[in-house]
Amino acid sequence: MEVKATAKDTGLPAGKVRPLADMVRGKRVDEALNLLQYTRTPKAKYLAKIVKSAVANAENNYQLDPADLKITKIYVDVAPSLRRFRPRSRGRANPIRKHSSHITVIVAEQEG
Repeated sequence: MEVKATAKDTGLPAGKVRPLADMVRGKRVDEALNLLQYTRTPKAKYLAKIVKSAVANAENNYQLDPADLKITKIYVDVAPSLRRFRPRSRGRANPIRKHSSHITVIVAEQEG
């Protein structure tokens, strides 16, 4: 059975979170959380929080054992950017785009 957890409009750019998602895709949950714990970036802490949420959903809603769970799918989609403008010289303005993302983690029981 697949169980899902989603974080929307995270405030993290998708391009900076995707390498972390690739690192934990297909791994057992406890192994993935260990990897994320010792990765030196604040984005890893946020991703670990979403993985823990998916594990909690599986444990509480479907009575699955957390030790048997594996990350089957994890993907990071681009969310709408927050757009601001910065004043520049001679009456001009430069855009500032604060990128965001939607992160989805799907865990399932591993066979065997």
